[in-house]
Amino acid sequence: MTERRRRRSFDFAYDPREQRSLFGEILDWMLAPLLLLWPLSIVLTFVVARSLADAPFDRALIDHTEVIAQQVDTSGEQAATPPGTRLRDLLPAGSEEHTFFQVLSADGELLAGDANLPTPSLYDFPTPGRVQRRFDQHRGIEVRVAYTYVSPGEHPMSSSYPVLIQVAETLDARNALANEIIKGVIFPQFLILPVAVGLVWFALSRGLAPLERMQRRIRERSPDDLSPINPHDAPEELGPLMASFNDLLQRLGTNIAAQKRFIADAAHQMKTPLAGLRTQAELALRETDPQALRRSLEQVVESSERAAHMINQLLALARTENLRNAIQLEEMDLAPLAHAVASEWAPEAIRRGIDFGFESDDAPAPAAAHPILLRELLNNLIDNAIVYTPAGGQVTVRLGREGRETLLQVEDSGTGIPPEERLLVFERFYRILGTETSGSGLGLPIVAEIADQHGARVSIADGGPADAPRGTKVTVRFPPL
Repeated sequence: MTERRRRRSFDFAYDPREQRSLFGEILDWMLAPLLLLWPLSIVLTFVVARSLADAPFDRALIDHTEVIAQQVDTSGEQAATPPGTRLRDLLPAGSEEHTFFQVLSADGELLAGDANLPTPSLYDFPTPGRVQRRFDQHRGIEVRVAYTYVSPGEHPMSSSYPVLIQVAETLDARNALANEIIKGVIFPQFLILPVAVGLVWFALSRGLAPLERMQRRIRERSPDDLSPINPHDAPEELGPLMASFNDLLQRLGTNIAAQKRFIADAAHQMKTPLAGLRTQAELALRETDPQALRRSLEQVVESSERAAHMINQLLALARTENLRNAIQLEEMDLAPLAHAVASEWAPEAIRRGIDFGFESDDAPAPAAAHPILLRELLNNLIDNAIVYTPAGGQVTVRLGREGRETLLQVEDSGTGIPPEERLLVFERFYRILGTETSGSGLGLPIVAEIADQHGARVSIADGGPADAPRGTKVTVRFPPL
């Protein structure tokens, strides 16, 4: 049993590994987009680098194509290049290994250049005067090709199809330029990314440092230190949290102080009957007369009954206070329960010579209530009424409606409660001076606590008719459903 209890308490112990880290949560949300966007930036850098590298080479390729096209003569019967002119010389010197050109007549005859250079697709409609570009393969190597068409001449015997001029170059130079651009952009990112992660880590550590200091201060507090925390020691964003926490500390301090007062008052109240009980028992031990011994023992029994009654009321009050936030109210008709409780007290009232009655309308008396606590409330009201009503008096339990509210009343013809003390009797252990009947001073505080948990109101007034008041009438008003 001990092992099971120890294991259960360990299960509810604080384990930092099971808690979600605010530091890790923020770090994840900051670094995850960065790490996801970084590969995308590499792809975009590659695309942009290729575009930047292609632009100047394409411009030069177009210029070479236009220069060669200007040298083609289509005015005669057959297109031709100027005699004595080497078109290769129009291209950059030393470019023979990576730059190629081709001039094809309208009937496909090679006029100049490389015969193996691939021609445009058959679906490519010739557009004279406009330079077009494409990627192609030449001798197993990928090349970039710029090509254009020269319109046929006006000679009556010339062909009606244009002349094709193509200039191609390998991709080595532009690939090298693109790689240089990529390296110039990507390599710094490899250096910047760890630095950025480190800066984010450092910034988060600095930003969350006040939380750690606050946590350390709270942890170093002694268990009985319930003083409020200075909200200026925390960041502005934690202001509402600190206010709520301080409010909790204040309410906790109030509850603990009330419990300490309750324990002190209970100890003080129990001291007197226990001391009297001991004195009566000691007197009984010294008695030699049987009749006197019997009277002493009867007093011991009576004192023990009063002590037991006080203990039961203390337990009832503690139980109702502990159930404040845990009870579940249910809609019910109060009449059956009130009648049952009144019936249980009828023999005691008869034994004391009290006229005891129960009055109720035939209509239901609905309310949101907890049956066990409601029984405790009614028991304390009836107990008080019977105890403080002399023989020959009357006690009436009454249930009815006033508007939409349900009223539960207990009226007696006893000594009554002065108006100036009708609020004081709801305080624990308060007893009216001058009353011959002994009591614990806990009955009405229990009633007030239970009524408050039901959202009901308790009031005290004179009993009897208005023109001849006598006794006490306690009314509990339950709110409408």
